[in-house]
Amino acid sequence: MVIVMERNAPQDQVESVVERISEIGAKAHPVIGEERTIIGVIGDERKFDEGMFRSLPGVENVMRILQPFKLVSREFKKEATTIKIGDVSYGAENKFLIAGPCSVENEEQIIQAAEGVKASGGNLFRGGAYKPRTNPYHFQGLGFEGLKLLQKAKQATGLPIVTEVVEAGDVELVEEYCDVFQIGTRNMQNYRLLKAVGKTQTPVLLKRGMSATLQEFLMCAEYIMAEGNHQVILCERGIRTFVEYTRNTLDLNIVPVIKKLSHLPIIVDPSHGTGRRDIVTAMGLAGIAAGADGLIVEVHPHPEKSVSDADQTLSFEAYAQLVKKVRKLESALA
Repeated sequence: MVIVMERNAPQDQVESVVERISEIGAKAHPVIGEERTIIGVIGDERKFDEGMFRSLPGVENVMRILQPFKLVSREFKKEATTIKIGDVSYGAENKFLIAGPCSVENEEQIIQAAEGVKASGGNLFRGGAYKPRTNPYHFQGLGFEGLKLLQKAKQATGLPIVTEVVEAGDVELVEEYCDVFQIGTRNMQNYRLLKAVGKTQTPVLLKRGMSATLQEFLMCAEYIMAEGNHQVILCERGIRTFVEYTRNTLDLNIVPVIKKLSHLPIIVDPSHGTGRRDIVTAMGLAGIAAGADGLIVEVHPHPEKSVSDADQTLSFEAYAQLVKKVRKLESALA
């Protein structure tokens, strides 16, 4: 349910509505705009109805949300959400251009990678300190030491850090070293982890599960937002199909569909979506053309030497060319 307050309704009227919502055992999620406040009501809707709120001072309208995902829905919030990271708001007007190596390997590699990403036009730096891998014998990341190296990369370049958190118990630690949590495909439905990052106010990059439906994907974003953190970035990273010539099938259909159903930004990962360096650029541009709010791409100083995902990793030169083409495409689509 969404309660729409009257234009310029005073704060005491908003607080009165929030208090009434709490009294009936529901959660209030206020979104304060420049002229109008809307309040999402989350709880068992069998216990309350629109009439409870329509007569409250300052209430202009009350609407039920038909979608199972409430806070994620366009019914809850019409305008597109932007995510503030540092001093910059990212979204439709300012693309997320996230790039960096799959894994933090050593100090020289990660500093060089960050400098190369910045010089190539990237605006956020990614790197995995904790790496959940399918094969238990593959490199699992440097852990805490990797987080410290990511902080050095930020100090050297000023780029905000995006890194994966894999356990609910690590959220507080990882938050000290990152600007954006990444929830990987294998953890999309790790509900304890989703709730843990939802209790913070650090932006969350939520990757689609490799076999997840659209509704499952959006319901996982709902888990985060229901805890109070509305700074969620969705990421299409490819799904598992019968296709054998790419690592995954990059489902670009989901981009315009999510734009219709949700106010949250969505970006595309053409690296994991294809697993092939030679088509990362093409599919990244296709994602932007489909309406994506940005890209997350794997980049390494020496792609062929990357300890993980070498086959899908771009060089600095290739990434710089991709960024230039993204900018040209943005102008053409404007």
